[in-house]
Amino acid sequence: MIIAGLVWIVAGANILHIGIDCWLSVDYNFFLLGAIVVFLVFFVCVFNKMFHKHRLRISQKGDSSCPMGFFDAVGWIIMAFMMTMGIAIRHYGLMPLWFIAMFYTGLSLALAITGIRFLLSSR
Repeated sequence: MIIAGLVWIVAGANILHIGIDCWLSVDYNFFLLGAIVVFLVFFVCVFNKMFHKHRLRISQKGDSSCPMGFFDAVGWIIMAFMMTMGIAIRHYGLMPLWFIAMFYTGLSLALAITGIRFLLSSR
């Protein structure tokens, strides 16, 4: 649970860094409302379900589990896909900076809070 929490928090921090860099490059302040919507969608509809699924699986494995076993195979595939799409979108300029700032800020907060939930559930 601790490793899962730390990985989710680090991922959230890295994505927040990208979101802030994009936000500083644009002159739009309305992105905060959009970031809140992105946060709510990902936190409630995606990461909450993933948290419960992975927490149950990790707790059933006990201490003998692989340190990187906090994701199942599908989870690793989804993570690789999301990373690839994010890199491609930024590299090829497929989305405007204001959208990346808004989306990444909301996504990063959802990731980090889910990571905190993993840490708190490790008690």
